Amino acid sequence: MRVARFATAAGGPARYGVVEGDGEGTVVAHLDGPPFDGVRETGECTPLSEVTLLAPVEPSKVLAFGRNYAEHAEELGNEVPEIPIVFLKPSTAVVGPDAEVGYPALTSDLHYEGELAVVIGRRCKAVPAGDVAGVVFGYTVANDLTMRDIQKSEGQWTRGKGFDGACPLGPWVETELDPSALSLRSTVNGVLRQDGTTADMLRDVGECVSWVSQAMTLLPGDVVLTGTPAGVGALQRGDDIAVTIEGIGTLVTRISAG
Repeated sequence: MRVARFATAAGGPARYGVVEGDGEGTVVAHLDGPPFDGVRETGECTPLSEVTLLAPVEPSKVLAFGRNYAEHAEELGNEVPEIPIVFLKPSTAVVGPDAEVGYPALTSDLHYEGELAVVIGRRCKAVPAGDVAGVVFGYTVANDLTMRDIQKSEGQWTRGKGFDGACPLGPWVETELDPSALSLRSTVNGVLRQDGTTADMLRDVGECVSWVSQAMTLLPGDVVLTGTPAGVGALQRGDDIAVTIEGIGTLVTRISAG
């Protein structure tokens, strides 16, 4: 099931819906409220072509894992961490599919990082790795945009990875998916830059969610980013980045002049 958050051309508040069908016949079946306590369709449908897709969830926080792929750590000259590196992106960093993100004035080295994002489905704390499937609502696509020069110079990653627009998510949440070995590909202006698989994660989804849940309560709609494979690189103003994950879809972001 593909669960989206959307706005209609007629205006009004953002709503949740289920994306049904493929091609020109794809519609969004409207839901009565958030989906975390059950998916309740209202009976109203709108063609997908007539809605604007928004970030599929509104997380209270985004928790992200750094250097969770060995080849990515190596390409930036870093060691694979013995203890997981986790950082926070604020809710103000989240934007939806097809968003324009301004090139931040603070940086001269903006990078893309395509990632699998885990969406939490219920309030939880200290979840054993083997029980994580029971608290996951589904999966979406993320782009962990990073001011690389700021990240390196400050020694911690909050500003370098937490600026406005730094966490594009979308296009929707796929609730029926095995995340263990999914193709992840990123292109910049149509040129392939990342071509990896989630099978290469050093710590899998269960380990990632369990690790962060030992320290803090996770709420419905919170997001856990699981790291990026090798192939990251710099972006320029005007670039289009597309991150595609097998079984979910494609997240497109454009970098504007700022």
